[in-house]
Amino acid sequence: MKVGSASPIGGGGLRALPDRVLVALLGLLGRLPERPLVAGADAIGELWYRTAPERRAQARANLGRACAGLAASGRGTSRARRAATDPDALERMVRAAFRHAVRYYLEVARAGSYTVEEAVARIDVATPDEVHEILEAGRPIVLVGLHFGALELPAILVVHLLGHPVTAPMELVANPVLREWFLRSRGNTGIDIIPIVDARRRLLDAVAEGRSVGLVADRDLTGGGVVVPFFGHDAPIPTGPALVAIETGAPLYVGTARRARGGRYEGSLIRVQTPEEGRLRQRVTAMTAAIAGAFEALLADAPEQWWGAFHPYWPDLVISPAGDQPRADEETGDVD
Repeated sequence: MKVGSASPIGGGGLRALPDRVLVALLGLLGRLPERPLVAGADAIGELWYRTAPERRAQARANLGRACAGLAASGRGTSRARRAATDPDALERMVRAAFRHAVRYYLEVARAGSYTVEEAVARIDVATPDEVHEILEAGRPIVLVGLHFGALELPAILVVHLLGHPVTAPMELVANPVLREWFLRSRGNTGIDIIPIVDARRRLLDAVAEGRSVGLVADRDLTGGGVVVPFFGHDAPIPTGPALVAIETGAPLYVGTARRARGGRYEGSLIRVQTPEEGRLRQRVTAMTAAIAGAFEALLADAPEQWWGAFHPYWPDLVISPAGDQPRADEETGDVD
């Protein structure tokens, strides 16, 4: 029996029913007017903020460190610099982060409803020179994103500008019905999803065949990253983007799209140069450090839109199950 097929007898059909209902609801979200949905997402974000102490504490720790790093280097908005020393300002940023995280999930649910025309109309490109450079070169690129702002609309715009699908690894959900929905919705944006496990060969092949690749690479999910400075403190950052760029010669860009007023988005790209000298590990480490620096520059405009802040980045800022304080790092015993 196929997954999701109805059966009046046994548990299989009953277990699939909620999945089908959920997928139907996701489809409905793509057809409803956006403005009331955004208001609803903000309300859910406020409720989530009030009922998730551990996530709240993790976001507070991460955003506090990011804002302190921005203030120390004279970067970031006045809001971010104020949050570096003002606990109330930091807490307002944490609350905003919950709202933006729910907005991201809403954007994922609506991914299949976005059109190229809508993406072009709603995204203001803040770095037109980099976009022109990509189009002029006419070659595949390595595009690196992070858990920040929006991903769905920018993906449509990037695929449109490049003129070919983008191959991207992603953690696939275990539920087969939801997995199929994710693959279909991301496929509608021009993203060819591949499993994150053993993705390196397929990414290299994609570039060799003239296709660009995209990686969301601010979190070290597989444990194979290198430790580089991130807002002034060492953090493991994935090496995949640097390895693909070095091994293929494809130019690498770090890109984001932050939410702006009026339902608009501001897209930015930063070119990261590929080191030409040194051993492979040295080049990978240097390029990964430069990618982390680009992450910092892009996060500076709106740290509250960094929904990755709900997850551990720095070993000394991993929130314990109690949810209030960072736990000591197991190797050094230090607590920041």
